[in-house]
Amino acid sequence: MEQFLAVAVAHFLALLIPGVDFFLIARTATASGRRNAGGICVGIACANGILIAAAFSGLSLISTPAVLRVIQAAGGAFLVWIGIAFFRAEVSVELTDQPRAGRIGWAKSLGLGLASGLLNPKNVLFYVSLAAALSDAGPVSLMLYGAWMVTIVLAWDLLVAVALGSRHALAKLSRVLPWLTKAAGGFLAVLGLGMILTLVTEPIR
Repeated sequence: MEQFLAVAVAHFLALLIPGVDFFLIARTATASGRRNAGGICVGIACANGILIAAAFSGLSLISTPAVLRVIQAAGGAFLVWIGIAFFRAEVSVELTDQPRAGRIGWAKSLGLGLASGLLNPKNVLFYVSLAAALSDAGPVSLMLYGAWMVTIVLAWDLLVAVALGSRHALAKLSRVLPWLTKAAGGFLAVLGLGMILTLVTEPIR
């Protein structure tokens, strides 16, 4: 029980730190509604499940320096792409139930969420580190931990999507959303460039 509480607290605290997943959910919820943001959430949860299964099953490939460099490069490029898309987006809030032309569908949202989760180096490093710390746990315990974390990821992300996709939240965000979107886009693009520059400047091991 103590080990489970430690895992649950560490995972939830890591989940509270806003990152690309949070910005992607917030942007989709405010621009395309809660349903499409739900697709992002499901994709992110699936990606977390894949990474957890890989780390907890003892798949050491993802912890090798060469593979981590590839993941970091792909993640950096993904952040730059998402950041530019956010920065260039013309965002407006429409307090209407009518569908808006040009917004992404649920299937595409699912794909974006999956890519965001899989290409986020923070997720990879966190689960690899957690797996190392749980090396003495049995298979059943690891399965329970993994199921718990995927469930919490999905529940928390859906809560964010619902909160930011409500009419009340949209009304409050109507004035600041364009600036928030551009600020988030700039932040993500700079973060992605920083990841790529780190790979270029650090020696290959």
